[in-house]
Amino acid sequence: PPLGLRRNWRQFWLLVLINAFVGARVGLERTVLPLIAERDFGLAAKGAALSFIVAFGLAKAPANLAAGWLSERVGRKRVLIAGWVVALPVPLLVMWAPTWSWIVFANVLLGINQGLTWSTTVVMKIDLVGPERRGLAMGLNEFAGYLAVAASAFATGVIATRYGLRPEPFYLGIAFASLGLALSLLLVRDTTAHANAEGRMRDAELGRAPGPRVEHGGVREVFAQASWRNPALSSASQAGLVNNLNDGLAWGLFPLYFAAAGLPLRVIGILVALYPATWGLAQLWTGALSDRWGRKGLIAWGMHVQGAALLAMAFTEGVLPWASAAVALGVGTAMVYPTLLAAVADVAHPSWRASAVGIYRLWRDLGYAIGAVVAGLIADALGMGAAIGVVGLLTIASGALVVARMPETLPR
Repeated sequence: PPLGLRRNWRQFWLLVLINAFVGARVGLERTVLPLIAERDFGLAAKGAALSFIVAFGLAKAPANLAAGWLSERVGRKRVLIAGWVVALPVPLLVMWAPTWSWIVFANVLLGINQGLTWSTTVVMKIDLVGPERRGLAMGLNEFAGYLAVAASAFATGVIATRYGLRPEPFYLGIAFASLGLALSLLLVRDTTAHANAEGRMRDAELGRAPGPRVEHGGVREVFAQASWRNPALSSASQAGLVNNLNDGLAWGLFPLYFAAAGLPLRVIGILVALYPATWGLAQLWTGALSDRWGRKGLIAWGMHVQGAALLAMAFTEGVLPWASAAVALGVGTAMVYPTLLAAVADVAHPSWRASAVGIYRLWRDLGYAIGAVVAGLIADALGMGAAIGVVGLLTIASGALVVARMPETLPR
């Protein structure tokens, strides 16, 4: 089958649309669920209130790993469909939850849904576009997903202001899951053959194509390479983990932080949406820039920008300073997010690329759970501002580690 974005534009843009529904599913919770924890279930301790993010991260991380492994064995499309089936009961569980444990269980299912569907759409887009313009492809993928996160977070804030925290904001979730499943069943075609074609082409050109290469020795070997052995893959994994550590903090603490300052729910919804909206939009440019400028610089600078934005969020007050910090956090994340995926795809051979992406996303999404635990413990002990500041410093340190250890992966 032919490779390239232009030659596969129908399937590519269909997958972009499907990933928007994936992102919208998680965006439903960004504004209202931390407030539901406090107001409906009386969870005053921040660690308890953030337990739903821990459940989400601990479920999504291994689901990413499973998505990569399964897609190489049963095909990409089947994994995508399975992920949407898991999503169907999630909004119903949140709407009808009589106890907080229902919410936690719903987020276990949401984590599995996100791991299977988002990982698979990433792999399928990489399969379709081939070795060129990977950064652009990942930028478009993450643009759709995180712009949908922002739009969904804003919409739920508006709906909750008018009708209440439950059940009305979660009616959208039923529509998103149903549409995602229908499109995946009826219109998506499997892309495994595209990956096989690229693998044959890459093997044929290996003698004259410079750049990093990792030998495939099975899942254990790929795990070792992506986790600690290969400098490029392991640097991407640690940066991804820290990136989602601060995203988990933003998801769980920002609504509570703004509410503690006395801001109304509509303003909280706007502030919460600004960060993923900027993140989503900016990826239209940052992904393509990484195809021209290289991966390492954007990743390192992006981590530093995120860290500085979190420090600004912690040490300033007021809607305008917080809005500015949220925009800066979105810009920094946009520099990092698609670029890390492109870097992993640069290094991994097409025959085991899905596994490599799954392992990278395993480490990255463990950041949600670690971020929620760290943020909750520090917030309960020292306050929410201190938690945000500490995570900002960790993010800057992660950027420094990228500078020290990660090689450039973009083939020249």
